[in-house]
Amino acid sequence: MGIQLMGFAHAKQKLQRTLSAKIRMAVANNTNNVPKGHIAIYVGEGYRKRFVIPISYLNHPLFQDLLNMAEEEFGFDHPMGGLTIPCSEEYFVSLTSTLNCS
Repeated sequence: MGIQLMGFAHAKQKLQRTLSAKIRMAVANNTNNVPKGHIAIYVGEGYRKRFVIPISYLNHPLFQDLLNMAEEEFGFDHPMGGLTIPCSEEYFVSLTSTLNCS
């Protein structure tokens, strides 16, 4: 259990570094866009599509690998203002489907 919490804390730190104060304020003021317990993520290379996923996915090792890839590709200065994942939409949908079943 301690290992899972450490993974979640690591993911949370990455997310905190990626979100600008302006975006955090907008999300806080407009909670209708993202349900409680979820997070909005931009996915794609070039055109980016917005997905809303459960926060619980952030703790999964497969998703952690995806976050590490995003960090290598974009660093912590995301052009969309939110978390941006540099993978194909098909891969992301496949990954989230796998996480949904587990």
